[in-house]
Amino acid sequence: MAGDVILAIDQGTTNTKALLVGAQAKIVARASRPMTLAHPRPGWTEQNAEHIWASVAAVIEDLVAAAPGHRIAAVAISNQRETVVAWDARTGRPVAPAISWQCRRSSERCARLRAEGLEAFVNERSGLGLDPLFPATKLAWLLEAIPEAAALATSGDLRVGTIDSWLLWNLTGGKVHATDLSNASRTQLLNLRARDWDPDLAALFGVPLAALPRLQDSDSEFGRVAAGVSALPADIPVRAIMGDSHAALFGHVQAAPDAVKATIGTGSSIMAATGSLVRSTHGLSSTIAWSQGGEAVYALEGNITVSGQAAAFATQLLGVADEQALTDLATSVETSDGVVFVPALAGLGAPHWDDRARGLFAGMTLGTRPAHVARATFEAMALQIVDVIEAMQADLAHPLREIRVDGGATRNAFLLQLLSDLLRRDVVRQDSPEASAMGVARMASQALGAPMQVGEAPLLRFTPGMADARRAQIQQSWRTAIARALEHLDPQNTP
Repeated sequence: MAGDVILAIDQGTTNTKALLVGAQAKIVARASRPMTLAHPRPGWTEQNAEHIWASVAAVIEDLVAAAPGHRIAAVAISNQRETVVAWDARTGRPVAPAISWQCRRSSERCARLRAEGLEAFVNERSGLGLDPLFPATKLAWLLEAIPEAAALATSGDLRVGTIDSWLLWNLTGGKVHATDLSNASRTQLLNLRARDWDPDLAALFGVPLAALPRLQDSDSEFGRVAAGVSALPADIPVRAIMGDSHAALFGHVQAAPDAVKATIGTGSSIMAATGSLVRSTHGLSSTIAWSQGGEAVYALEGNITVSGQAAAFATQLLGVADEQALTDLATSVETSDGVVFVPALAGLGAPHWDDRARGLFAGMTLGTRPAHVARATFEAMALQIVDVIEAMQADLAHPLREIRVDGGATRNAFLLQLLSDLLRRDVVRQDSPEASAMGVARMASQALGAPMQVGEAPLLRFTPGMADARRAQIQQSWRTAIARALEHLDPQNTP
């Protein structure tokens, strides 16, 4: 594929990005479009599925126009995970908004299933605990709340899937309904051992198997671009699909096989490839990292619901201009002066897993200033990751020596230094913010038989320097505040 490029799409929660990547892992061109989220009710988060596809079509058009001298050899897709779309197979039109991974509308259903003693069964089959993050209960809600979805399910015309499936359907002009095993492993409908849709899980959540996408390896030829659906020429193969966090891990592992990575974006995903299936006893999820040539690589993962979004929330709350202004405010003081922020703004994810938890500020006094709140915000972003890394360390038999990071929030050096200090480990950032797109582009290049050079990007390394006594004080205050957040909605503890 000398002279050819791969078009790598990274469809995220707040942005749709795309790259043209050459054989030497050189980015030839890039494009992006912002995305919006809607919150029609407290705890509900959704997006317009047609706008998601339109944003992808727009970045494709930008890239085709930006590099007219290059031949696009393949399309590769990485995507926000756990967001689900339901559509009519006859028209291709969505029957409801895309329900975001952040949405809590299925909290009560999760609580009922938990009360019925079904969590151990669900976790054993899928590797995932009962939480509104995962699509199965979202789909159950959709099929009950949207009459059109139920009618289409009865007639056999319903199609449901994560964002990759929705994009693939549109790229192929409605000819292909498929997904890869990394995305499927996040739905709570996949049997992790069998690597197939689980009929018992589908029945439990009321999801018809016929509506689900076909399962394929991450490096499959998923289909070919249809004529007239985008600015792309027809017949270009879609040659790799992975969830965004999985794609980022794949890219890191090419350069550092034992990598543990933290993708810090709107939320965070901390993931370590384990090879074979490993079950967590410390609040983490088992998942499929990717599959190639019929072989699956498993991983342990901890998901944090609100990470970079905590900084956006604090920016708005304090009335500062942007995240850089928030950082400047945070670094204007040496400590948070005892202030702790628990950003449980959409519940708490790993390792706590309590969707009823709510955000809180603790430790305030008459001396508290906006700068202390700002610093507490960045400490909270780091401390949530520390909790997951400590759980991961407890589950794995080998020490975690350094953490590799990617995602939009990793542009903030102050945050990464805090993370290193509180982890007591080196934190390493590759000087490339497009880890997910680059990871899935690498997989596509391998599938085409022309692997990209690993060519390690320049590294920025953060080493711990915080005094032990100060670190211990911050972590003790954090644990106390987390305990309060976890009891926050208990009627016996709420005034």
